[in-house]
Amino acid sequence: MSDEKFIFTGGAKKTLAIVLAAGIVLAILGVIMINSGGHGHEDVGHAVEAVAHEGHDAHANVSHDEHGGGHGAFSWITRLKADLWINNLYFLGLAAIGVFFIAIQYVAQAGWSVGLKRIPMAMASWLPIAGGLMVVLFFFTSHDLFHWTHSSLYAEVGGDEILKGKAGYFFWPLENGGFPLFYFARMIIFIGAWYWFFIKIRKHMLTEDIEGGTKNWWQSKVVSAAFLVFFGYSSSIAAWDWVMSIDPHWFSTMFGWYVFASWWVTGLAFIAFTAALLKDAGYLKIVNANHFHDIGKFVWGFSIFWTYIWFSQFLLIYYANIPEETIYFVERLQSDKYAPFFFLNLIINFILPFLLLMTRDAKRHTRILKVVCPIVLIGHWIDFYLMVTPGTLKENGGFGLLEVGLFMVFAAAFLFVMLRALAKHPLIAKNHPMMGETLHHHI
Repeated sequence: MSDEKFIFTGGAKKTLAIVLAAGIVLAILGVIMINSGGHGHEDVGHAVEAVAHEGHDAHANVSHDEHGGGHGAFSWITRLKADLWINNLYFLGLAAIGVFFIAIQYVAQAGWSVGLKRIPMAMASWLPIAGGLMVVLFFFTSHDLFHWTHSSLYAEVGGDEILKGKAGYFFWPLENGGFPLFYFARMIIFIGAWYWFFIKIRKHMLTEDIEGGTKNWWQSKVVSAAFLVFFGYSSSIAAWDWVMSIDPHWFSTMFGWYVFASWWVTGLAFIAFTAALLKDAGYLKIVNANHFHDIGKFVWGFSIFWTYIWFSQFLLIYYANIPEETIYFVERLQSDKYAPFFFLNLIINFILPFLLLMTRDAKRHTRILKVVCPIVLIGHWIDFYLMVTPGTLKENGGFGLLEVGLFMVFAAAFLFVMLRALAKHPLIAKNHPMMGETLHHHI
């Protein structure tokens, strides 16, 4: 049992290759359809435009139209850039939550999760790839996705006064409107540090398999505690940088928590789904219904937590009714393009998991988890779609084959890296000091 290893078969690799190829084909077809059918140019309603003009000052509106944010500047390339950013954010979050999940287990001295920890360890293997893509995509997408990168906005005469006040956050110590050194440095430091912490924790986890004892367990706990402190700050700032700055005139003090909650419940659903598939395939022999009950409770509970953050942010902005704040939700709620996804987001990410995982038995059976967890995974991709697309494409947004295809491409690549990493080491931590607790875990 302790030597149990996952076999990444040739058939599984072939399936992922087919998914990858199909995703590329669908993305290309999506681009062709956008260009031939004119999708993405429909009007989203005069109400959105009226509030947008009310909520933004004149300089912001003029500058936005001049630099690719206006009605006439849209192209399929802009939509492609937005979709690439969405998918990289989504799968970067899955990788980061892999480290976060492991760290939580060590700091909490949890024993129930011993049989599951190799799954998030494999997920985190995507971090360096996601980090490299983040850097490349920022240079590829910055002027289309991030309005604040246009140098003319920081001119002494005719510039954007709001963005001038935020310039130091992006460009320090360089000249405003130049290279965003401070922003870029944060990106490199955050992702690099997350991966460094992961390497240290993984080293101790694998050494423990060989040496036994409690030394490596304690060292993993110390590194995990340091990681959690760093991740708590850096993940919030990353949410401001990588998502909230897409709408640079808008801000929410709860946004860091909101992005974390979406990442966290997505990661939990992926761990539960992967464990259920492995269990049904004959792996994870020490994992039983009690362990699935625990991970199922996490998915259920943090779906509610995500909804609490969503509703709190929405309610405060709705109650204050300040145009500069409400524009964010007006663009999504009163748009023919985004309103269906706005309500679907709540249905998929709260109502369905809340009802389907409410009972005790539902959390304990893999057949239920294999239905609910994919729903949550898709639902939170839609959540990131709503965070990024309206602020980038405004009324020119859409959803079609391009979005589906790119998701398939990223999913296939992520799964290939993750499953290859999973197959390199035993599925179960051989000499974990809490192995007895997980073997006798009962709730």
